[in-house]
Amino acid sequence: MPDFDMIVIGAGAGGLSVTAGAAQLGVRVALIERDRMGGDCLNAGCVPSKALLAAGHAAQAARDAARFGVILPEPVIDWAAVRAHVHGVIAAIAPTDSEERFRGLGATVIKGEARFVAPDAIEVNGQSLTARRIVIATGTTAFVPPIPGLSGVPYWTNGDLFALAEKPEHLLILGGGPIGLEMADAFSGLGCAVTVVEAATIASREDPELVAGLRAYLIGRGVTVHEGAAAAAVEPGPVLVLADGRRVGGSHLLVAVGRRPALAGLGLEAAGVTTSKFGIVTDAGLRSPSNKRVFAVGDIADPIGIGPRAFTHAAGYHAGIVIKRALFRLPARVDYAALPRVTYTGLELAQVGLTEAEAHAAGLTVTVLRWPFTENDRATAERDTAGLVKLIVSKGRVVGAGILSPGAGDTIGQWTLAIAARVKIAALAGLIAPYPTRAEAGKRAAGRYFTARLFSDRTRWVVRLLGRLPFWF
Repeated sequence: MPDFDMIVIGAGAGGLSVTAGAAQLGVRVALIERDRMGGDCLNAGCVPSKALLAAGHAAQAARDAARFGVILPEPVIDWAAVRAHVHGVIAAIAPTDSEERFRGLGATVIKGEARFVAPDAIEVNGQSLTARRIVIATGTTAFVPPIPGLSGVPYWTNGDLFALAEKPEHLLILGGGPIGLEMADAFSGLGCAVTVVEAATIASREDPELVAGLRAYLIGRGVTVHEGAAAAAVEPGPVLVLADGRRVGGSHLLVAVGRRPALAGLGLEAAGVTTSKFGIVTDAGLRSPSNKRVFAVGDIADPIGIGPRAFTHAAGYHAGIVIKRALFRLPARVDYAALPRVTYTGLELAQVGLTEAEAHAAGLTVTVLRWPFTENDRATAERDTAGLVKLIVSKGRVVGAGILSPGAGDTIGQWTLAIAARVKIAALAGLIAPYPTRAEAGKRAAGRYFTARLFSDRTRWVVRLLGRLPFWF
């Protein structure tokens, strides 16, 4: 008999979700974590970054209050109190991810570094443990590029940024992805000068039309943005020397150029587990094709033909698939057609499904529908009309949606469901949205699908004809 029915390596979002599900189903499950429970999301990612953003947005709201006739002085930033707020939020959420909670659910929690010693065996703290199923959920770590001079200057990644002892006077951010842009917004709100240096374009995966609005928002907040600006070297200061010879200096440097899979030390060669540059190679059901006992979830999973998705909510989704496959023997498969993503700047950029360019690349015939928030009464009342809703429709159904707006992440769910359930655009256009809300913008955008036909000459002729006939009811 193996020691456990299942061993889970990594107590981040994906590993915790698998462990909780398995334990509550009565499965003998061991959870192994070498560092902090909760992983990157709780300790260095989603939670502290959103707490810091909340502080930055609060300070910015005080500056913007004059638009309502409320005159406030420039906010004073108590950096020690801001740090205490961020770590207080982590502490408030930590019990949900704690060893005590998971032991209470019936799991065996082991602190230590796990290493495969056989296809079905793990060594941890000098002890060998066997299992029927092993789930790898070790996540990713910040990638630090081999730029000349970088190793010789102090720099931060998201892993240690939230322990920063002093407020930066001028934060240089290398990388214009979600982490870089969110931190640019947070620190600028907290009164820091911020410069973003991006080798390509900021938010390069997102719809360019929506990114244009996000770029304008950040620049309006005082953020300096350099795009198409590869860093050729780093000098003390710190100073980024760009490929075109320009030099960009600051007081602190944040490296946010991407992530790499945390594979080191796992001994995957002993397990016969195949890897890629993105992580653990799996089939569409998150199972290793080279070792059928092994599954992978979260950032480290690389389903061939589908690719990795580095989101906490994707890790939770993965956990459900593994529970179905490993425990219930059901043919569950990954489907990212309705997987949402959000950049949590003050003007949030939320997307789900295909962008306009992706839809065209897939050979779809599409209709693009838009509704700007300049035509939304709630946005007008709040004096915050930047952004729009953009829908990509094919064959009468939404295949992609993007929202650029405050709180966009809270309203993208409607479109996630619409894509997942293949809801017809007519049903979305007929939705009764409460007035006044920003949700009306989505309904209005959907309604534009029918505008040309509704107000066509043919429809006007039908209305005139009906007007000449007597009522029969």
